[in-house]
Amino acid sequence: MASHRRSLSTGRTARGAVLTAAAAAALAAVPAAAPAEAAPHPDRQEVRAGLDRLYTQAERATEAYNRSEERADKLRVTVRRATDAVARAQERVNTMRGAVGSLAAAQYRSGGIDPALALLLTSDPDRYLSHAALLDQVGAQRAAELGRLLGAQRALVQDRTEAREALRRLERTRKEVARHKRTVEAKLAAARRLLNALPAGERAELRDAAGGMGAFAGAAHARAARGAGFDVPPGTAAVSGRAAAAVAAARSALGRPYVWGASGPGAFDCSGLMQWAWGRAGVGLPRTSQAQAGAGQRVPLSQARPGDLVTYRSDASHVGMYVGGGQVIHAPHPGAAVRYESVHMLPINSVTRP
Repeated sequence: MASHRRSLSTGRTARGAVLTAAAAAALAAVPAAAPAEAAPHPDRQEVRAGLDRLYTQAERATEAYNRSEERADKLRVTVRRATDAVARAQERVNTMRGAVGSLAAAQYRSGGIDPALALLLTSDPDRYLSHAALLDQVGAQRAAELGRLLGAQRALVQDRTEAREALRRLERTRKEVARHKRTVEAKLAAARRLLNALPAGERAELRDAAGGMGAFAGAAHARAARGAGFDVPPGTAAVSGRAAAAVAAARSALGRPYVWGASGPGAFDCSGLMQWAWGRAGVGLPRTSQAQAGAGQRVPLSQARPGDLVTYRSDASHVGMYVGGGQVIHAPHPGAAVRYESVHMLPINSVTRP
């Protein structure tokens, strides 16, 4: 049925950028009285606060993007199935129309003379009555075929209606995806401009530490941490086989870059890392951090075990994996690699055991 399907490729061309007030101040024009003097650098604390805000907004927009993209993926499957159903229904209708046409032609050929006149003319009434009964059977068969044809035609109309509605929903979702993508790119562009207003040394330091995420800073530290073990806190129950596999997968990703919308294996965003790591352990997780927060048993932080998912902020817009010893592994933000961090790096929303 592939010839009946529509191409459902999604366009991904969106560009945009905004500039925060802090960035605008940093890039303001030099006073006319001193045209050769360089513009003053913005206050470091102000820049850091601006980066925290922009990265948080970008991450929330990324999760909205992931949610819309996940919905679009499901709708693509729905549209494909609906298109196949329409094709199959059309074939059934065509076949039934042919059968009904053949029956009609046969009945016409056999019933060309009026039955009453035939009875008067026949020399063998018993034979005629037998023939008339046969014609009634043919008529009944034709009526049954017509009934089935009408049912198939109604099913075809319904399938076409459902396919059109699925296509409309997909188109709306594709527009949502593009809108969220523009929002993410705008926030990240603003963050880049804000960083670029700083001296090189401060820029590198703030790029990695933004968002209150400073432990094990930088890809070099993450690469060094990759081979290091982690200690399970005293009193914590032994980690299960699947949880151990998920933790091992997350640790194997240490040092890989954060890329918004990515779910591995070469790059990740926060929820993409969790989905990929638990997927390596044979457990399917939803795509977004908000959905992952509800994908299992809620436990208090005091009972957290390695492999548990820790979501952050009131809207659960960030997620990491608890690995014991008061640490999580997570994908922080653009410019920072997957790394260890304190479990208390941000306000905790929930702890979930898949």
